[in-house]
Amino acid sequence: MRKVAASFAASIVALAVSASLAAAQKAYDPGASDSEIKIGQTVPLSGPASAYSSIGKTQAAYMRMVNDQGGIGGRKINLIQYDDAYSPPKTVEQVRKLVEGDEVLATFQIIGTAPNAAVQKYLNVKKVPQLFAATGAARFTDPKNYPWTMGFNPSYFVEGRIYGQYILKDHPNAKVGVLYQNDDLGKDYLAGIKAGLGDKAAKMIVAEASYELSEPTIDSQLLKIRDSGADLLFSAATPKQAAQAIKKLYEIGWHPVHIIDINAGSIGAVLKPAGLEASKGVISVGYVKEPDDPQWANDPGNKRYLDFMAKYYPDGDRNSSFNVYGYITAQLLVHVLKACGDNLTHDNVMHQATHLTNVPLDMLLPGITVTTTPTDYRVNKQFQMAKFDGEKWERFGDIIADQGSE
Repeated sequence: MRKVAASFAASIVALAVSASLAAAQKAYDPGASDSEIKIGQTVPLSGPASAYSSIGKTQAAYMRMVNDQGGIGGRKINLIQYDDAYSPPKTVEQVRKLVEGDEVLATFQIIGTAPNAAVQKYLNVKKVPQLFAATGAARFTDPKNYPWTMGFNPSYFVEGRIYGQYILKDHPNAKVGVLYQNDDLGKDYLAGIKAGLGDKAAKMIVAEASYELSEPTIDSQLLKIRDSGADLLFSAATPKQAAQAIKKLYEIGWHPVHIIDINAGSIGAVLKPAGLEASKGVISVGYVKEPDDPQWANDPGNKRYLDFMAKYYPDGDRNSSFNVYGYITAQLLVHVLKACGDNLTHDNVMHQATHLTNVPLDMLLPGITVTTTPTDYRVNKQFQMAKFDGEKWERFGDIIADQGSE
């Protein structure tokens, strides 16, 4: 009997130790449990940047798909979205609600440079990941000063620098006018194009005009640039103002070489509203596939994207670059959360996000993958130049990889 009792007791101890080890293998911060992962974001569902709202809608649809497939490790993703109307004070209010009220594990893809800037210090003090912020301003890839903040978009400075180098090569005698949004986005682009033009910047740039996001039109700024004698225009603008610029140029019969930044490259949200004929010849850069381009008809990644849109976001424009963007950002978030396993803590979310190696995403151009390190938070460091032919973007040149820091 004693042997049996001892054996039974040993079994109980073994089970207890086993259960304890299993429990120890799981680690949760607020926002994570055995059944749920809470992620929060603000989206401009209204206001001057509401064209970006489809990004959030695509991301929400992607999470529905993941949850339908069983979630992540059996946990459903609860994506909590609040409208901030692209207004920084509202972003602050809503992000505090997400962190202190909803107690999310991480914020994800807060949209916009100014909104992200408004909550960057707060999230870093709270040590809550500001993951894949929807901006390319340099301050959001600064691990030394903001270790809890990681931007997703390609660097605005680097993109601007690439445009400057392109101008020197293909339009060396251009008189350059720059229209830019008066915030970190516009200022980074302006600094970038000047860096790309190098010592010729002072001579080649004949006009600079900034605008506030709240301004109803940018007509006066465009007329100022035209009257300077500029024959090449760089619009460092968000969708509404970029569309206004393209349309206004066409209406007044001014036809400079026109470069627009990557944020304004959506055919559905920018070029169609501006007019496809008016948009013909516009130049930009890209890093994602165009879903309706025949060359991707049999591409497995594009097929997965199109199937997703048909089933989970049928009302969305499948050809919109904003929806492609929403899809790949959501795909990368899911990759990071899967890599976390049962260690769903703020620390481990950032650890996994900063240790990505050649991660493929369905809609990235061939040859482009995602690699990050603890000292290089930049998610996207590769581009390809493109020109709009009136129907679609035509890529030209090689993939341009930025190896250096800003």
